Order: sequence, then C-alpha cells, then structure tokens
Amino acid sequence: MIFICLGVALYRLLGSVSKPWAVAMLGFVLVSAAVGFLNTLNSIAAFILFRGADFLNVFEQAQRNALGMLFLRLHSQGNFINEIFWGLWLFPFGLLVFRSGFLPRIIGVWLMINCVAWLVLSPIALFALSYYDAAFRFAQPFLFGELAIMLWLLIKGAKVTSPARAAAQLKTA
Repeated sequence: MIFICLGVALYRLLGSVSKPWAVAMLGFVLVSAAVGFLNTLNSIAAFILFRGADFLNVFEQAQRNALGMLFLRLHSQGNFINEIFWGLWLFPFGLLVFRSGFLPRIIGVWLMINCVAWLVLSPIALFALSYYDAAFRFAQPFLFGELAIMLWLLIKGAKVTSPARAAAQLKTA
C-alpha cells in the first residue's frame, strides 16, 4: 500500500515533466503492488499449513510441513518474478528525474541503471539460482539508485519551479 502511495506522490511530482512516462511509471508501480499482494497468498497458505486446521487432518504432519515449505519457496519465486516490475518502474522514474531539471540528472541515470540491474537479476534468480548471490553482490552498487533518490528527496527536497520562472532562469544563465 505504501508503494502505491509512493507511486502516486511521484506521479504528482513528475507528471508535468512527461505525462506518458509518469503514467508508465505509475502503471508499473501498480502492477508490482498487485503481484506482491497476490504473492502474499503463498505465505498465507504456508501459515495455514504450519498452524494446522481440522480440514488438514487428512494429511500427516510431515506432509503438511512439506507443503508449507513448498508455499514458502513459491513465495520466494514470486518475489523473483516481481523483481522484473521492481526494475521496470525505475526506467520511467529515472527518465523523469533526468528530464525534470529540479532533480539531479546523475540520479536519473543511476535509476535507469538500477532498472537494468533488476531486469538482469530476475532471470538469474529464476533460471540460475546458484549464481544469484554472486550476481546480486556484483549488482549491489547499481541498486543504490533508489536509496540515492530517497535521500535526496528527504534531505534536499524537490524545488519545482513554474515554467515561466524556469524560462526566465534559462535566459539569465
């Protein structure tokens, strides 16, 4: 839910830069949130199996434990699938930051690189899990783009100028 609120806030902040890219960013945020909500069902299923219920008495405890572990692993796989959307929303976000004029362009580039890092990590996790930890360690510096924009917005903020004021500043520069 917080991620959706973040997407809406960023849409409102950056929508004037490029409406189509802001809509794309918000769309990827909404898809990622939906995938995350649906993936939570795997954790709920595991919880039900581990906790036990009357209707589960037809299964032995070892069978329930094995099924619970299956759902926990499915949850992990669901997170790896969602990494695709964790990456996809960062490209339009990075492009909007880059084009904004009121946020550092370097952070916009970093966010777009961050997007590529998530898009590379997700298939590695799904199809070559034994390499994921090494790939994640290699990609870690690229993933800090999200932290950089968060700290920038918290510390410096976004000083959005009106189009008339921005044009006047360009003429005097």
